[in-house]
Order: sequence, then C-alpha cells, then structure tokens
Amino acid sequence: MTGLPVYRWRLAPDGLATRRQLRAVGLRPGGQDVVAQLERPRGRRGPLVAYLYLVDLAKPVRPMTPKRAAALAKANAARRRCPACRMDAGYVIPPSLGMCTPCAYPEEQCAA
Repeated sequence: MTGLPVYRWRLAPDGLATRRQLRAVGLRPGGQDVVAQLERPRGRRGPLVAYLYLVDLAKPVRPMTPKRAAALAKANAARRRCPACRMDAGYVIPPSLGMCTPCAYPEEQCAA
C-alpha cells in the first residue's frame, strides 16, 4: 500500500491533474511530490495507474531554447540512423530490430 489516496478513473477531485493534463495547459509538476493516484481497472490484469499532482503548485513549462531544440534534433536524427549501414532510414529505427528494415531483412529486398 502506497499510503496515497486512490481515486477511480474520471473521479479525481478538482485541483488535481496528471502530467499529461498539466502539460496540455502549459504546466509541469515542478518537483512536487505525487499527492494521489488514479486507477483504471483492466479486467484480469492489474489496474492502470496515473499519478496526480496539485495544479496550484505546478510551474510553467520551460521555454524551448535554440540549444535545446538543436540537441533534440540531434537526438532524433541519431534514432533514425541505422547502426549497420550508417544511413538515415527516414523513420525511427525499431528497438526490436536494432537496424533498418533493409538491413534486418536483406533476402526480402533481393526478391523485390
């Protein structure tokens, strides 16, 4: 037991929000602790859990600076580069394959 108040899905009181709800209005938790949690039942599996934060203590989202934008673009470009052929695949390389589709399935490319 976590000791946090638990609310059922869509029944959280006003003044509490999830990270996504805060982000949708331009806010972030800002270092505050989780004050409650939502639980959504899923049948045989365990419930989905979402943590709730106080909207009053939330801080504005930090603005995107040119350096942060450049770092984000560089990180996204690295996710598109195939480690086998070193080419930009044009899409994010799936972690399950670890390489672009032509490198992962070369026999299918020869048949086409």
